[in-house]
Amino acid sequence: MKISTYNINGMNARLPVLLRWLNEARPDIVCLQELKMPQENFPKEAIQDAGYNVMWLGQKSWNGVAILAKGKTIVEVRRSLPGDEEDMQSRYIEAVIDNMTIGCLYLPNGNPAPGPKFDYKLKWMDRLITHAKALFASGKPVILTGDYNVIPTEFDVYKVKHVEKDALFLPETRNAFEMLVSQGWTDAIRKLYPEERIYTYWDFFRQAYSRNAGMRIDHFLVSPQVDKRLIGGGVYKEVRGWEKTSDHAPVWIEIEG
Repeated sequence: MKISTYNINGMNARLPVLLRWLNEARPDIVCLQELKMPQENFPKEAIQDAGYNVMWLGQKSWNGVAILAKGKTIVEVRRSLPGDEEDMQSRYIEAVIDNMTIGCLYLPNGNPAPGPKFDYKLKWMDRLITHAKALFASGKPVILTGDYNVIPTEFDVYKVKHVEKDALFLPETRNAFEMLVSQGWTDAIRKLYPEERIYTYWDFFRQAYSRNAGMRIDHFLVSPQVDKRLIGGGVYKEVRGWEKTSDHAPVWIEIEG
């Protein structure tokens, strides 16, 4: 089974790219982030015509997440991250597919930092840590994937000096991510590529993609029940080079069964 995550950076602008990639890569499950469209505008028919069932949570102009499943039933669990009933940002959905819990997340960027946006990012991460702990304790197979907006280590960015004051790399951000992983989750891509520089995002500016000046911010955290089935993974880097594409590339893992 192949599972992917992809920050498409605007469903309206990237739908042709998404449909092309779905046709070529044929993933079984896909988590999307940054739909940037109201709930009622989501192109459900186009996704279904591509062979996928879909659950989504939209928001006008910003955020938005979706889970796609090819020929599989999506059992909705939740449409928000617990811990703040007043938080209306569309950043988290969770479902069960083939007895596996899939959490699709778009973690706040947090810039400029310090400031209110960075405070919101850290509070959101605290909520994620709390919820992830409960999911982990369930003993069930769980995947938490999406755009984490976290650069975990210096090895995950092309030049540290360019991100030293970025909310994605500040010590508070990396410490929170480390606290999350330390619950027992496996960073699947880093496990598969322990000594390689793997990037998932390249800025639109300064020819970042052609220079491979990227960063790894789209992650798969998997529970032990999934980790033991992990057989492969990587980044569809070439998609970042397509016309009218996102600044992220799709990331994937493959598990047995």
